[in-house]
Amino acid sequence: MKNETLGDRIRLRRKSLQLTQKQLAQQVKVSHVAISQWEKEETLPRGENLLRLAEALGCTPAFLIDGDGPVFSESAWSGMHQIPLLAQRDVPQWLSEASSVRHELLMHNDMALSQQSFAFRVEEQAMTPAILRNDVVIIDPRQTPQPGDCVLALQQQVVLLRTWRQRGSENGVMQFELAPVNINFPELHSSRDSLKLLGTLVELRRYRQP
Repeated sequence: MKNETLGDRIRLRRKSLQLTQKQLAQQVKVSHVAISQWEKEETLPRGENLLRLAEALGCTPAFLIDGDGPVFSESAWSGMHQIPLLAQRDVPQWLSEASSVRHELLMHNDMALSQQSFAFRVEEQAMTPAILRNDVVIIDPRQTPQPGDCVLALQQQVVLLRTWRQRGSENGVMQFELAPVNINFPELHSSRDSLKLLGTLVELRRYRQP
């Protein structure tokens, strides 16, 4: 409908997905007051908030802005599922006791992901410029890494993103190196460093500021 406003489209999409303002706010990482203000057009979603809002509502930012962009059908949206979105520093605790860690939810439609998959917001700089601070990465613990893949590893209760390189075997145990992109960080080797592979990076999301 051409007479619909941005606020109308937000409200109608939210209701068609049977989401409350509070549930939508949790997915977009804003307060429920912000959702209410957007629907009343007291303020407008911009930048990263607009991208997250469109993702949560199953449409493009263009649809919310002017009504002309595509909208996922309800049947297509039913194939979407949610995975935990964590802070990088909280990953070790999440792996040991998930119920004790506060987290957000990230929408995803890749049904090939294992149920153990999770996402986190990058806090370190070892993989810059390939992976930047505040990028969101999705990790699948069931995905076996291939040479050159980016993996998540645990070293002394600290999680690290690095490039995985296979380095033969010692006493029947497969050895590997973990290499940073940023040369200011050291390479790690499984034969001398206490390392545990946690999963393989399967998707990178970058939300650019306006």
